[in-house]
Amino acid sequence: MRRRELVVALGGAAAAWPRAARAQQTAMPVIGFLGPTSFDVFADRLRGFQRGLKEAGYVEGENLTIVYRWAEGQFDLLPAMAADLVGRQVNVIATGATSAALAAKAATTTIPVLFIVADDPVALGLVASVARPGGNVTGVNLLSAEVASKRLEFLRELIPGAARVALLINPADANTSESILREVETAARAIGLSIEVYRARTSGEIDAAFAAFARERPDAVFLGTDPFFTGRRVQLANLASRHAIPMASATREITDVGGLMSYGANIPDAWRQVGAYAGRILKGEKPAALPVVQATKLELVVNAQTARILGLAVPPTLLAAADEVIE
Repeated sequence: MRRRELVVALGGAAAAWPRAARAQQTAMPVIGFLGPTSFDVFADRLRGFQRGLKEAGYVEGENLTIVYRWAEGQFDLLPAMAADLVGRQVNVIATGATSAALAAKAATTTIPVLFIVADDPVALGLVASVARPGGNVTGVNLLSAEVASKRLEFLRELIPGAARVALLINPADANTSESILREVETAARAIGLSIEVYRARTSGEIDAAFAAFARERPDAVFLGTDPFFTGRRVQLANLASRHAIPMASATREITDVGGLMSYGANIPDAWRQVGAYAGRILKGEKPAALPVVQATKLELVVNAQTARILGLAVPPTLLAAADEVIE
């Protein structure tokens, strides 16, 4: 190559270097979000997730892209959706239910996976241990099964004469439902309550369950922990009001729209913790070394207006224990 041609070639390469550097700088990391239900159900949770990301320095649309996949309650779609996110080579996969976490774990051993689960993640096979997860998976444990027994005690305190409680669970997420069932049945025996189990995975099955409640007249309805029930909160609250049945849930969203009481983890705050972990992983930390976070921010919410409609007097001890009383 003649000297002039060499100079021109080098000059062209030098001109290309800043463009290449700019392209690397502007390439944004991508998070794949694997949701078991719909965007509407997860709206508050996503706000918490984005708060955690912001704390870590990431803002969707500015220096981060999030690719969403929603199963709309069809849990059998989750494995294919997880495989799709893996095929897109996202940097992190955030999952919104036990079934979604298991699907993502099965789909990849290299892409970091973050979960929020209600059950013991070690027993589920998601992590090797809570303190040192190992592998590519970590996240937040809501301790929902353990908290369910305390929620049942609060319900009994609110309705001292209760003898029969209908437990409504979603069979679509068998891991969580069966765990809640075991915990509630054990707790119920300890305080002398009889538990009758009903299952609903669709809006129509919720209607059918409440039609059964209207006939059988349980003293209260106890909802299992499931995003599906949060998504059907208005339907559930309306049916409970129509049939004058006290209803307890794990999430305050249901109490906000007319449920009687809720006790459980603050879900948006748990998602904030997931967002913070996602940010740390994007900065180079490994999920294997990030301990599973035990959700410790629990809240008791009582809807005093609903209690009055049902003719229930909220005990002063319960009012004092409540984090919020809805008037």
